[in-house]
Amino acid sequence: MKVSIVGASGYTGVELIRYLSFHKDVEIAQIVSRQFSGKKLSSVFPHFSKTPYEDLIFEEDVDKESFDIYFLCLPHEPSVELVKELTDKGKKVIDLSAAYRIKDIHKYPEYYGFEHRFGELLDRAVYGLPEIFRKDIEKANLVANPGCYPTATLLALYPGIKEEVVVGDTVVVNALSGISGAGRSVKQHFHYPEAYGNAYAYNPTKHRHTPEMEDVIKRVTGKEIKVRFTPHIIPVSRGMISTVVFNTNLRKEQLVELYRLEYRYEPFVRIVPQPPQIKNVVGSNFCDLYVDLDERTGQAVIISAIDNLGKGASSQAVQNMNIMTGLPEDKYLKTLSEISILFP
Repeated sequence: MKVSIVGASGYTGVELIRYLSFHKDVEIAQIVSRQFSGKKLSSVFPHFSKTPYEDLIFEEDVDKESFDIYFLCLPHEPSVELVKELTDKGKKVIDLSAAYRIKDIHKYPEYYGFEHRFGELLDRAVYGLPEIFRKDIEKANLVANPGCYPTATLLALYPGIKEEVVVGDTVVVNALSGISGAGRSVKQHFHYPEAYGNAYAYNPTKHRHTPEMEDVIKRVTGKEIKVRFTPHIIPVSRGMISTVVFNTNLRKEQLVELYRLEYRYEPFVRIVPQPPQIKNVVGSNFCDLYVDLDERTGQAVIISAIDNLGKGASSQAVQNMNIMTGLPEDKYLKTLSEISILFP
């Protein structure tokens, strides 16, 4: 399969190149970056020297005709238009932006600042969280790759909402993310002197990922369950922890068994006996889940850890590609967790 990676010089684009470099069923035929147009991959990212794609040249414009699958690692608004053009040509598209994740078209002006004009295509887009929507992904031509916070949170929440053991209409989520989640663009508060030794919450009452999570919860349960979500930045380059708390009537052993049974056949979800650490998932497509119950308050406490650039973005995109094209879901993904991280 020939693939194009659009926005290939950002963190998620570079991660896609890394993962797909090991994928024997894929040829990376085009990498697009206006910033580095005309330059060799290895001259911009030297860690790709002496790899199969070291001489691949960044291009300025997207070839919309020649390739089988397009990975879009662009900002949300440019993705809206490009997804439409590519799908009209019958291409398979995996969009890593938020442009097609939320089914409610009215949420885009409120949370993303633009009017979404393609409601019919929005309805056809499949949310790319395989553990929930695998059957839909198998038949999809357009997959909206989930955000990193929603991936970590929804995997922690899914068995509870699926089996209706969440009591009440609100879940509380506190999440911690590495700085790479903000992308490669220059911003003062992400400079090393500003970020080192620092941690802070941001957008604590109106984060863009809140409607995405609530949208998926409603699709699974048919209910309006609110997510009380607080994201935080921590001074690490990559990795994410999400702590999900909800009221339940289950005992601890019942809760643990519920999660164990739900995920027993999932190749990339691991139920762990201690609260997870990001160092155990960085560079991989794994989600580590810890399940506990605060018996004093009657609240479930589910903690998940993912790599925000892996299962939260690029490796999950490859997982979706495998599913869309009929390949084994974990092909060339499981072994990569043992390979040293190539990160600029």
